[in-house]
Amino acid sequence: MPARVRQVRIAAAETILDRRENGVIYACHPKPLAPWAPKITERLEHWAEHAGHRTFLAERGENGEWQRLSYADTLARVRSVAQALLDRGLSQDRPVAILSGNSIEHALMALGAMYAGVLYAPIAPAYSLAAKDHTTLRYLWKQFQPGLVFAAEGPAFERAIDAVATGAEEIVTNESFPDLLATRPTGAVDDAHAKVTPDTIAKILFTSGSTGHPKGVINTQRMLCSNQEMLRSIMQFLTEEPPVLCDWLPWNHTFGGNHNFGIALYNGGTLYIDEGKPAGKAFAATVRNLRDIATTAYFNVPKGFEMLVPYLKEDAAFRDHFFSRVKILFYAAAGLNQRVWDDLKQLAVDSCGEEILMVTGLGATESSPFALSTGTEGAAAGRVGLPVPGVELKLVPTDHKLEARLRGPNITPGFWRDDELTRAAYDEEGFYKLGDAVVFVDPEDPLKGFLFDGRINEDFKLSTGTWVSVGPLRMKFLTHFRGLAQEVVVAGRDRDFVAALVFPVPGADPARFQVSLEEFAALSTGSSTCIERILLLDEAPSADAMEITDKGSINQKAVLKNRAILVEELYRGSPRVIEIRGGKP
Repeated sequence: MPARVRQVRIAAAETILDRRENGVIYACHPKPLAPWAPKITERLEHWAEHAGHRTFLAERGENGEWQRLSYADTLARVRSVAQALLDRGLSQDRPVAILSGNSIEHALMALGAMYAGVLYAPIAPAYSLAAKDHTTLRYLWKQFQPGLVFAAEGPAFERAIDAVATGAEEIVTNESFPDLLATRPTGAVDDAHAKVTPDTIAKILFTSGSTGHPKGVINTQRMLCSNQEMLRSIMQFLTEEPPVLCDWLPWNHTFGGNHNFGIALYNGGTLYIDEGKPAGKAFAATVRNLRDIATTAYFNVPKGFEMLVPYLKEDAAFRDHFFSRVKILFYAAAGLNQRVWDDLKQLAVDSCGEEILMVTGLGATESSPFALSTGTEGAAAGRVGLPVPGVELKLVPTDHKLEARLRGPNITPGFWRDDELTRAAYDEEGFYKLGDAVVFVDPEDPLKGFLFDGRINEDFKLSTGTWVSVGPLRMKFLTHFRGLAQEVVVAGRDRDFVAALVFPVPGADPARFQVSLEEFAALSTGSSTCIERILLLDEAPSADAMEITDKGSINQKAVLKNRAILVEELYRGSPRVIEIRGGKP
């Protein structure tokens, strides 16, 4: 008898479909979106008044103990930072750039900027710390033209700042940050805050573009606040008790900086800043923090769940603690391996006798990001759910797929200082072109929602005219090559067959790739799902060359472009190329 799912208030699937003769389909939630706050900093004021002593932010101090900041103290410090920024003449035209990672100081700088109506941008630390020539950082600097730069660990960022700074910027580090906190707020802060409207640009989030340079996604106050109400309309348990989160996801990405940080702030919750991440030895810090903090919801990328499972298996006390009060598990940014999924389900049953609802969805930086979500029915591999209240989904037949487009108050008005990109991003009805394809789980039952069907701009045709859906093929490959391949980049546009460049797991036995490739080919259903050749890469993806983001997602187009010589080697053949023996299966 299957275990019951832990009871949690979460919305059931609902949708209204409007099918047109031209094949276009419109979908929306039947319930209207509840009113939202006009600006996110009003929620900070609300909780400072009504739950002033409650911890809002916490992080590990040098002594290893949690350093906590209450809502009341946060507001007081935010107002001081806001005054300091105003004193320096910073504004929407003379903004703040934050180079360093998640921290209480980062949060205070960001909230202080928004409180004063000063534009800011959190920039991926990797562009400063992991890059060699700082090409991307130099481009962002020119685009954003900051008047103040916050880099918490000054010495670590010194080389990057020296490479790109113009001399017109003030540099603030953790050593000088107390000067901002010591600033006494005046009526100018209240005046500035009163002028912040839903249309005020809160921040710019720079995303790695599919080609070329990062694009600056405009995030308004309306986007941030309406999206939090969308989250509450589905995850209704957020309104029942203040959420407790322990989260590593970087604030320069929408998942960590909008979705998770916003959930804590909007709902009066507590956010424990996890200094770890799902990569190598850094994950030990995440496990240490989760041993301390029992979260009410746990959000992560699939790699994070994959790395967590062995620890939960090995330590029953940790497993019981982790599942003790968590209401949902939520993943995004990539597909979750089915074996990891099954493990999490069984571990929860072993711990508490209940399954924990898995939730996922579909969104983008341009949608703040929450747009489609699964509900009480739970997630399943590939499913992305249905539009949430306030979001309109438009499905447009494009070549061989249904292209997803979005409209709603959570959708960006455009891209920072790029009118051409902005014009191209929307259709004639004002729907944002998401670039993702979806397909009905069951065309006869739309309440089962949609499946992710890959990225439109990644798909291609073979020379035979056969379409190759890169997203689903890539996920099947990585599942099959688990333990061997870290990442795969699919090639084959206008070629006779599909091939791939593979980033192997360090220490993986090359001989095992031959066997796995032939097993994978035997499972294929045709030329579009059969990878006939692979080439193992020696060099990791390059952040400088935009091949990978600091969140770890691969840029297929950039890798194919930068490593075009290796793609040619794949199709020409060489002793390094691994191919199916005896030809096609």
